[in-house]
Amino acid sequence: MLIVNGVVHPMDGPVISRGFVRLEGKKIAQVGAMEELTAREGEAVLDAQGGHIVPGFVDAHCHLGLFGDGLGFEADDGNESTDPCTPQLRAIDGVNVLDRCFQEAREGGVTTVLTGPGSANPIAGQFAALKTDGRWVDEAIVKAPAAMKFALGENPKTVYNERKETPVTRMATAALIREQLAKAVEYRDKQEKADADPETDPPELDVKLEALTAVTAGALPAHFHAHRADDIATAVRIGREFGLNYVIVHGTEGYRVAELLAEAGVGVITGPCLGDRSKPELVNMTMENPVLLARAGVKVAICTDHPETPIQHLPLCAAMAVRAGMDPEEALAAITRNAAEIAGIGKRVGTLTPGKDGDVVVLSGPPLDWQSGVTAVFLNGKRVR
Repeated sequence: MLIVNGVVHPMDGPVISRGFVRLEGKKIAQVGAMEELTAREGEAVLDAQGGHIVPGFVDAHCHLGLFGDGLGFEADDGNESTDPCTPQLRAIDGVNVLDRCFQEAREGGVTTVLTGPGSANPIAGQFAALKTDGRWVDEAIVKAPAAMKFALGENPKTVYNERKETPVTRMATAALIREQLAKAVEYRDKQEKADADPETDPPELDVKLEALTAVTAGALPAHFHAHRADDIATAVRIGREFGLNYVIVHGTEGYRVAELLAEAGVGVITGPCLGDRSKPELVNMTMENPVLLARAGVKVAICTDHPETPIQHLPLCAAMAVRAGMDPEEALAAITRNAAEIAGIGKRVGTLTPGKDGDVVVLSGPPLDWQSGVTAVFLNGKRVR
């Protein structure tokens, strides 16, 4: 497939005012200006007619497929709130890829998502990076596990306060996380000693600690749900204590500690921005958050937190950042290149780089203009819209 006559946003280089993108099989094969194009006999051609060609959008944090659309408890698989620490849970065992919202994601140009458990638990479980097309989850996987979800602040303390169980304070939430991470470090050390010495017995299997060993080794990113500035600081503190590879999710008051985040080199997945201040820790929410974080030198992604904001409105969330003062290309990066890099899947998606997955969106106008329509979507080189 050859997509021609469009304004190409490669996201790994300058915008091409009149260019093309060539797909071969499941991959991007070539990107360039129209004057560089050499036509091939029999090649299928799509004329973008002066529209814009961008990488498939990436939502770096959502719960797509875990909270069923238009359904109640029967399709609510986002929180195992019977146990505060459930690192052994895998998103892929709960995601329903035939949920209608996967189709709406594709129609909106969202081709890749990080989806997983919600924030009821201090340690919630394993997120997965998925493409938004497929009949069953196994054929949609980009990376699984892609991250381990942790939660700070009001959500876990509210859930367990109602149950009269630990944790009911921020201190207890952090303590539970520390306890499990410390045990995982000990478990990993024992396993490594057993691997090195045949005469040393390995530790007794513990599926929770087994799931956390990759986190403590830095191989699996830790995604910390945190809104308030003090909760963000707690995430940074725990991350430093255990040498974690970590990311802040939501970071509603991130702009208040932007320098701390920049100094720590921590990426922030901001959002959702299209909603009300539904709980006390959102009282200082502002549309300028991603703008101020980016200006401080923090790598920023923008998410929907679907179903909090319906996933097809991811470009609108980025457009709201532009309205608040962010450069349009920077905001576009927050739902393409930056989102993919923060999610740990930047080698496959997020830019129109030859060799990467053939995820391409064609729009009738500028990508973050609310009047622009999605005219075509390619996912792994196949047209899905």
